[in-house]
Amino acid sequence: MDLEVKGVAASPVSQTQPCSGRKNPLQQGWTSKSWAMENPCLPVVPRLDLGSLVDSDEECIQDAEAIVDDLTTLDRKALLQHGYADNPYTAQRTTRKSDAEVVAAEKKKQTVAEQVMLDHLSRNGHDACRELVGFFFTHDQSLTIYEYRQFGKNRTNVLPFIQKSIYCHQHGRRKGKQYQLGDFYIGANLTFLSSEHPRLPESIKENTVLTLRITNIDRGASDSLKTDSVEHDDINNQEANDRLVFKAIQDVLKEQLRKRGVRIFTGLGKYLQQLDKKRNGLLEKADFKQALEVFHLEVSENDFESLWLILNGNGDGKVDYGEFRHAVVGEMNEYRKSFVRKAFMKLDFNKTGTVSIIDIRKCYCAKKHPQVISGHSTEEEIKSSFLETLKDACIKSDEVSYGEFEDYYEGLSIGIIDDEDFVNILRTPWGI
Repeated sequence: MDLEVKGVAASPVSQTQPCSGRKNPLQQGWTSKSWAMENPCLPVVPRLDLGSLVDSDEECIQDAEAIVDDLTTLDRKALLQHGYADNPYTAQRTTRKSDAEVVAAEKKKQTVAEQVMLDHLSRNGHDACRELVGFFFTHDQSLTIYEYRQFGKNRTNVLPFIQKSIYCHQHGRRKGKQYQLGDFYIGANLTFLSSEHPRLPESIKENTVLTLRITNIDRGASDSLKTDSVEHDDINNQEANDRLVFKAIQDVLKEQLRKRGVRIFTGLGKYLQQLDKKRNGLLEKADFKQALEVFHLEVSENDFESLWLILNGNGDGKVDYGEFRHAVVGEMNEYRKSFVRKAFMKLDFNKTGTVSIIDIRKCYCAKKHPQVISGHSTEEEIKSSFLETLKDACIKSDEVSYGEFEDYYEGLSIGIIDDEDFVNILRTPWGI
């Protein structure tokens, strides 16, 4: 689940009457817009409907090889989306929208801050798009997560999602270690055992690990509480080295992916899903080597072994393929992801986690595409090109999940250097 994080300090006793008499611990919180999980380690998005798995590995390989030879028609159509990066965007409009969003976010934060100090009860939630707010209590290293829900224009509700308790990392270098303040930063993943939370939605409990990704944080609250931690020094060094390994591999592949990003990123994801016969999100070393060969992604043997040692930290011989794909290909920064979420939320007004192609066609506007303005293409031609390349990234032909929508723009993002250019590719056709 993707997380948007904010820091919250405990209100003075005079401002939180229900808490008078209680100890006022310093606390830090995070806000999350989350979806049902795509897989155990990347549940940040709605689960993909994998459909029927390919019966023959040979058939799977042949299908993949057919689309990776050279720049294809689909690649060229996907690259048309880059044209929106040439359109200037009014800074004044950006400022107005940003100010309004800040006010709304602060209002939500206050609502949750008041409720979280009143109770730590647990209730059942709904298996749909979620906005979560979490709090970390430094006095005892515990944390809790609440769900913020809005019904119509005037009614809101705050429901517990994960009970207040002390939790440990369930994945990566820090597995088994208790969460501390230094673990909360933009891009961090918080992992929980689903079995420890019996009141989670059934679709989430199907996965062993629930992962929440931090996408934004209140640095003021965080910096005011942080102190040097000797305990984490060795782990921090290891994680820094891990990132260097990933970056070295991604830099080697960057030029190969620059124009084929959409097709390779989404195609690789679909191919790995087809190899996942058990449908648990985990694959073995031989599967990943095969996938890289099929998609002509050249990684040296030494780099691959280093990559495998990092990802297979627990030594069980299996790795989550979503995590592998991001380690090899790279990942959008959180600023870019925030605009992808905004675009999808505008489409998914019912918050189901999926949007029909029909609704996407209705909402996508190509009037401001440079080729339309210049008269070289019609609106329908640009819109059809977009839909054709988007549908190619999806399991179902008539609907798009959030995971597939993000994967599409993840692939498109590879060829865009400047953040604002990428943001224009989303702002212009979706009107966000």
